[in-house]
Amino acid sequence: MESTRRADHDDDGWPRLLAAARDTAPRAPSTSAAPAVAPALLDLYAPLLEAPRDGLLLVGHLGQSLDGFIATEGGDSRFITGHDNILHLHRMRALCDAVIVGAGTVAADDPRLTTREVAGPNPLRVVLDPRRRLGPRHQVFTDRAAPTLLVHGTGVAAAAPPGVEALALPVGAADGGLDLQALVEALRARGCRRGFVEGGARTVAGFLQAGLLARLQVAVAPLLIGSGRPSIRLPAAASLAECLRTGHRVFRMGTDVLFDLDLDRAQRRAGGMPSAERPGLQRIV
Repeated sequence: MESTRRADHDDDGWPRLLAAARDTAPRAPSTSAAPAVAPALLDLYAPLLEAPRDGLLLVGHLGQSLDGFIATEGGDSRFITGHDNILHLHRMRALCDAVIVGAGTVAADDPRLTTREVAGPNPLRVVLDPRRRLGPRHQVFTDRAAPTLLVHGTGVAAAAPPGVEALALPVGAADGGLDLQALVEALRARGCRRGFVEGGARTVAGFLQAGLLARLQVAVAPLLIGSGRPSIRLPAAASLAECLRTGHRVFRMGTDVLFDLDLDRAQRRAGGMPSAERPGLQRIV
């Protein structure tokens, strides 16, 4: 069954795109590989192929309802977005060297963080658990499907589960969160060039607030939850002029709409007024 699912996705040129991503040169497949890859696929993933040789390009992702929630109040989040977005998550994992999640995501969803839906290698699984509150029975610690790095705060004495590597990092005195810049440096030292921050909302927001994300992907489902666990939350701004407006692209992803935000093009506008780069009414999906 798994091999059949994977074969279904090969006709859009995914294997060629994956091969281009695994090339050590930081360039997009603009020559012989490009005509063999579906244009929409190449368009969506091209920014990842331009990762710097000696840096770490980080992309965050969240799936949320139309009214801005990632789960119900009870924590039910399966499945807010549809299968096309799940396929996208697996492709992002295959394109990246590391996939990063917080302890809350592991506790709530027990994800495997592998590339079961597509051809491609499993990334290094990085679990951020500052206080070591996760038990040893979660799948990322037991399935041995991919190397797993458990990152906790300095001074936490609990041992990592068998077969799982541990990394101690400083924590902030104010919020108790891990030093994310130190994490980036540690991953770069391991040779990681692309990292995928897959969740949850607090983890993605932490990287965003620290200025470490190059891109942020938000998949919006045509779903109204009403009340629940919110999507990204940042410190309050006094005015819209202090908020970030980003360069962005919009993709139809099955029943969902994916906003791909270019944080390198984020800016603050006087008065908070949007630009008129694309005025008028346009149908995008």
